[in-house]
Amino acid sequence: MPSYYELYRRSTLGMALTDSLDELIQAGHITPQLAIQVLGQFDKSISEALSTKVKAKAVIKGNLRTYRFCDDVWTFIIKTPNFKFDHDSATADKVIIVACNARRPGE
Repeated sequence: MPSYYELYRRSTLGMALTDSLDELIQAGHITPQLAIQVLGQFDKSISEALSTKVKAKAVIKGNLRTYRFCDDVWTFIIKTPNFKFDHDSATADKVIIVACNARRPGE
């Protein structure tokens, strides 16, 4: 079974899932092994959904403060980014973008 990146576990949805699984383990409703399987399925499902279902594109302009490439992962820290979408735009104080190779490990 191929492995998937675990970085979506730190998203709001991933953290909520992890918290719920922890509560179920503490209450004795599931085993830690089952929780690990659920997280593995989450990694797979979120990766596949984002690559096949999301078609939106954005243009990002801002001040690139830091960038690094380590272990095939790019990290960009952008100050005062401006996001432009098809019919909308948004701004923020800072954004951190983490980009990984789209190919699954082992492909």
